[in-house]
Amino acid sequence: MGQIILASASPRRRELLEQIGVSFEVCPAKGGEVITKEKPEDIVKELAGQKAREVAAMITAYGERHAELMTPQDLMVIGADTIVALEGRIFGKPTDDADAYRMLSMLSGRTHAVYTGVSVIVSSAAGRTGEICFAERTDVVMREMDDAEIRRYIATGEPSDKAGAYGIQGKCAIYIDKIVGDYNNVVGLPVAALYRELKRAGIDLYAWQEP
Repeated sequence: MGQIILASASPRRRELLEQIGVSFEVCPAKGGEVITKEKPEDIVKELAGQKAREVAAMITAYGERHAELMTPQDLMVIGADTIVALEGRIFGKPTDDADAYRMLSMLSGRTHAVYTGVSVIVSSAAGRTGEICFAERTDVVMREMDDAEIRRYIATGEPSDKAGAYGIQGKCAIYIDKIVGDYNNVVGLPVAALYRELKRAGIDLYAWQEP
């Protein structure tokens, strides 16, 4: 039986994997993010890869040190990262309420892009390792928010841990006029693209979990 690890503490990503019936464990990456790329799609792939490789290396190192406790099995580690981009500017998670206000003021009444990068590290029990990495884009049209609406939304606390300072699946839904692309990608994990890319590589996500 293969083991699947989600290298993210995001409750949204966990819910999306649970929604499609995947059995997995959560082991968040803890290392710092290092960005060397410039294009949004390259940035999210770079960050997702860092997370997946960190957790995969940690599990492998533990297995080497404690072979008596580990059962050889196939391993799949899924890392993901999401950013919002507007006219060349990148929006991650806000540092505080003032930063959230800045982001929402800029996004208000405009169309922006949401990119999620996904990296999947696959290691077989026989020792073969590979990486599948891709990025998905969704365009989001946000209606204009006045000052009171922005401040009221920030007061809910919802923007604090979300790229672009908003959650499409939460209270900010009333300010979203339209999306072009995958809704789940904006939430944080494009599960359709994940399944598609694994299948393209010859991996059945569900067969992976079978004994």
